Amino acid sequence: DTFMVEDAVEAIGFGKFQWKLSVITGLAWANAMEMMILSILAPQLHCEWRLPSWQVALLTSVVFVGMMSSSTLWGNISDQYGRKTGLKISVLWTLYYGILSGFAPIYSWILVLRGLVGFGIGGVPQSVTLYAEFLPMKARAKCILLIEVFWALGTVFEVLLAVMVMPTLGWRWLLILSALPLLLFAGLCFWLPESARYDVLSGNQEKALATLKRIATENGAPMPLGKLVVSRQEDRGKMRDLFTPHFRWTTLLLWFIWFSNAFSYYGLVLLTTELFQAGDVCSISSRRQEVKAKCSLTCEYLTEEDYTDLLWTTLSEFPGVLVTLWIIDRIGRKKTMALSFLVFSFCSLLLFLCVGRNVLTVLLFIARAFISGGFQASYVYTPEVYPTATRALGLGTCSGMARVGALITPFIAQVMLESSVYLTLLVYSGCCLLAALASCFLPIETKGRGLQESSHKEWGQEMVGRGSHSPGESQE
Repeated sequence: DTFMVEDAVEAIGFGKFQWKLSVITGLAWANAMEMMILSILAPQLHCEWRLPSWQVALLTSVVFVGMMSSSTLWGNISDQYGRKTGLKISVLWTLYYGILSGFAPIYSWILVLRGLVGFGIGGVPQSVTLYAEFLPMKARAKCILLIEVFWALGTVFEVLLAVMVMPTLGWRWLLILSALPLLLFAGLCFWLPESARYDVLSGNQEKALATLKRIATENGAPMPLGKLVVSRQEDRGKMRDLFTPHFRWTTLLLWFIWFSNAFSYYGLVLLTTELFQAGDVCSISSRRQEVKAKCSLTCEYLTEEDYTDLLWTTLSEFPGVLVTLWIIDRIGRKKTMALSFLVFSFCSLLLFLCVGRNVLTVLLFIARAFISGGFQASYVYTPEVYPTATRALGLGTCSGMARVGALITPFIAQVMLESSVYLTLLVYSGCCLLAALASCFLPIETKGRGLQESSHKEWGQEMVGRGSHSPGESQE
């Protein structure tokens, strides 16, 4: 005659409420526009304000510094004060400073404001935490991957917006209009409920029950009979909980996996331009020897062809989503991440060959599709593996490690490339090979399991929604 939040979520199932939640959390996830704009804004300001190359590079780095410094903080806020609270504050913060940066009068102002935008973006991944805690087990992986589509849509929309806005209105209007999805989220976020799992864990049983009844009403599904069981209250958002004997190895492996994802993903984005300009890997070294010294203030505005190239490379993320969507519930989360890293590593090694432009494009397309797919799989796995008390903090620290990878990768993809393109490719290939091994060594496979409520119970006791599956189905 009792039930837990997990049982209620499974009994209510997927319906109208989750569809609305998908769109609203997806709008927050479309903050990819704020990231994509970096590749468009940098060359424009380089020309308009006559910036030296190191100042142009700093425009990108400062955003990642902001994201890295805030990811753990937003995770802590979400575990201490609620998922909805953490997400709303981070989105409103990003929206405010994103619009404000469109009015920056000088370089130092835009540098500070874009850093503050990065600080806000560090909290947006908490939308995955909130979203995952309302999803039934069977739909969780597919739905989290589908809101990742909003990331790809955001990057595509940013390029199309730049094509329309930049020639006429300029970069200031592009910065302002790029905040549109976050503005829509701000207008709709009043509808968002707080996570029922969080409310139960924080002792607010009545509010959790009201939220579950609201979802059942919207979905037209019955609530489980009996009384909602309150999980044991525990301290929330404590870093030490990520390093208990049960989770220590998982945390360390996940940190390296997230680091490798961002390191390789953003590295490939930077390498793509260099490889396309050279024609193939074998031409890079000779081309660099022929390049004469140029004034650091020499600049070139982005052309229509440049925007087309940006659009094509971005579109590779859609097949990445589809492949991951197809295999993640078939072979499991760990094997999906491992496969993604292995394919990326293999494609990096094939680049050693002096292939033509067409084959080069195909290899880069496949590599980006799979590394973005691996990134998406880690977003599915991480909220599933941690209990409710540390779920947001676990995701936040992993996101912070990803930003470390993003910060380091320009020194490999651009600086090391100057001396040896083969060593550069070997670093990325080797890193992803190690990440594939790390994925295989993760001690817990979360495929077919529910979300864990309390860290005080052995992993697996609460994992299978009671009454919804037979015991035989719960064994992996």
